[in-house]
Amino acid sequence: MAKKEVLKKKDIYTKDWIIAKSVPIIARYEAGILTIRGLHYQLVAIGMLNTMRHYKRVVNAMIIARRAGVVAYSSFSDHDRDMLGYTDSSATDVDAKISQAKGQLRAWMNTYSKNRWENQPWYPEVFIEKKALQGVFQSPCSSADVALGACKGYPSLTFLYDASKRFISARNEGKKCVIIYFGDYDPSGEDIPRSIEENMLEFGCKDILIHRVALNEKQVIEWDLPYAPVKEGDSRSANWKGLGQVELDAVEPTKLQGLCRDAIGKFFDQDLYDELKDREEEEGETYRKQLRYFVDNNL
Repeated sequence: MAKKEVLKKKDIYTKDWIIAKSVPIIARYEAGILTIRGLHYQLVAIGMLNTMRHYKRVVNAMIIARRAGVVAYSSFSDHDRDMLGYTDSSATDVDAKISQAKGQLRAWMNTYSKNRWENQPWYPEVFIEKKALQGVFQSPCSSADVALGACKGYPSLTFLYDASKRFISARNEGKKCVIIYFGDYDPSGEDIPRSIEENMLEFGCKDILIHRVALNEKQVIEWDLPYAPVKEGDSRSANWKGLGQVELDAVEPTKLQGLCRDAIGKFFDQDLYDELKDREEEEGETYRKQLRYFVDNNL
């Protein structure tokens, strides 16, 4: 019997196997956190082969599962195809608008907050190589009030020029600037931080720290991540001595979120933040008093 036929007979990773194993994995995550690529790597961790052939099977199985109602359409993130804006054609209800306005007034009257990073020595932003992972990083970045940028591989000059203006502005306010970076373990993923730093310097953004959190060889080995041969078309592969290509998607999403939170925390001084919250409480009284006076006397 030919070798190909033996492999074909032993290949148990069918559509049904993929769907059966995927459903409990998907159930562990909030909608929009997991990518299909990330699901593929979790299936690889329990035995499936890390090949393009098997990845395509996962894609096709998830198409079937969603159309059959076994998996919700909202399960996976796809930020590359996000819509911008909203077309609202519903009838306007004046009573609902009044109720909404009252709620907004109460919120403005009773909410006062200082900017979380205003008395911190560092100004951080998080850059990720994959836009598909934006949903994974959005939660830890949002909770820490830190900007998140998806580079989509090597970031464009427009992306970096806009970023440089933010960093220069922060530096002019006395801040130290840091880019917290997450990328693939491959020649390009390791080279992108260098490219970012060179271009930012060209735009006049000096002394910026590029803090690369993941992925690195130690993490790949410790976490037993599946790797594949480096892409042949990558011109940097000739001089690269790594184990092989490992995508950031191969890391379990909650682990990436933890890495992100920890990395941000390294540049955040809790004692300074406690001082800021004390000032926030004092200033909040003045804020609310002045707003009430304005409403009572001007509306």
